[in-house]
Amino acid sequence: MKADIGLIGLAVMGENLVMNMESKGFTVAVFNRTISKVTSFIEGRAKGKNIIGTYSLKELAESLEKPRRIMMMVKAGEAVDELINSLIPFLEPGDILIDGGNSHFSDTVRRTKYLEEKGFLYIGVGVSGGEEGALKGPSMMPGGSPAAWPHVKEIFQAICAKVEDGSPCCDWVGENGAGHFVKMVHNGIEYGDMQLICEAYQFMRDGLFMTDDEMQAVFKDWNKTELDSYLIEITGDILGYKDMDGSPIVEKILDTAGQKGTGKWTGIAALDEGVPLTLIGEAVFARCLSAMKAERIEAAKKFPKGDTHIAGDRAELTEALRKALYASKIISYAQGYTLMASAAKAYGWKLNYGGIALMWRGGCIIRSVFLGKIKEAYDKNPGLDNLLLDGYFGATVKSLVPAWRNIVAEAALHGIPMPAFSSALAYFDGYTTERLPANLLQAQRDYFGAHTYERIDAPRGQFFHTNWTGHGGNTSASTYNA
Repeated sequence: MKADIGLIGLAVMGENLVMNMESKGFTVAVFNRTISKVTSFIEGRAKGKNIIGTYSLKELAESLEKPRRIMMMVKAGEAVDELINSLIPFLEPGDILIDGGNSHFSDTVRRTKYLEEKGFLYIGVGVSGGEEGALKGPSMMPGGSPAAWPHVKEIFQAICAKVEDGSPCCDWVGENGAGHFVKMVHNGIEYGDMQLICEAYQFMRDGLFMTDDEMQAVFKDWNKTELDSYLIEITGDILGYKDMDGSPIVEKILDTAGQKGTGKWTGIAALDEGVPLTLIGEAVFARCLSAMKAERIEAAKKFPKGDTHIAGDRAELTEALRKALYASKIISYAQGYTLMASAAKAYGWKLNYGGIALMWRGGCIIRSVFLGKIKEAYDKNPGLDNLLLDGYFGATVKSLVPAWRNIVAEAALHGIPMPAFSSALAYFDGYTTERLPANLLQAQRDYFGAHTYERIDAPRGQFFHTNWTGHGGNTSASTYNA
């Protein structure tokens, strides 16, 4: 019996995806560079199931139905390129290689071209949901060779998460690196969501002097509102979890955060595209700042905060905090979608923005009820420039602004750091300001570097230079956009 699909890489995600595929009626052939893992898997979790253990790439290729579908679940980077080149001698034209790791989208663009030139097909698929998602139904974001999609659609849409009406949280995203780009933005938004929640937690802990049990109750209440989401839900669970001595275990965890790099990639992509992705950028930098623990301890001694207690009705402040969190979350997603739209133009991808929101509605880490509203916005207007220009989101943010300003102001006055909340508000204020001070900035650039400027009383695209000092001459620098 030939297998429907092969999978290489039997770490947690790989194993769970195999078990998921087999449970949906597919026969899976597996291989792992460390051969002993194949044996232990076949004799353990996979025993008695339609899973075929193979002990070489040649044997794996020979065990598969044609066109071969081989999913690689290995560490991103050189390991993927090495594996691709090791597999090529055992492939035939039309065979499909699938990278399910967290590869950088530019690598997927390159690999798609490389393999298509050799007659093969390639897919880079973002997989979100962690080990539980891999086993029970992840969110999947495939992109690459369009001709490959019909060959994997049935498998991917069978194993992915489903929303309430049964719609699969997986659909074709676009050409070459589109799938991995969308997954990268998903991860960046995940950084933002987590940072916003952490800032809300610190505001309650340090500003309102709330206990972990009180904060747990708040998050559980919030999860019954527009903030209903996986991350809000697990935050409530975390705050209620007690150590062996009965105290909250979260307060015993060292406050230095790790990261795998996808949030940083999102920020770099935004800089490359010239898109203001301020909230996610602050979320990445907040993790970097948290890692400077020893320096922060010294700085805290030199700059004591004093009393951080915020006076006022606690229930009213907590409700204002919820509103500010929702407003900031809307900004984060608005920025993420703007980045995807900019990249789609740059790389020629035809992204379905409502479809992306649907893919994120279930299975993934940022899954939330809120994403349904984003799908509705893009269903109404596929060419929407910014979520803030949608009727629902525009009216919602307008109603939230007073509470948002109040929370950011109270935090600033009491020395409670809320970089994601405050950067979101600054973006909103900048985006909704008709005249920004960039006219002065352009004058400064022209003064010291003859970089020229446009005038409000002349057509766009016509550039001028002023001899500000009287001895600078009339020669100007060429214009360019970073």
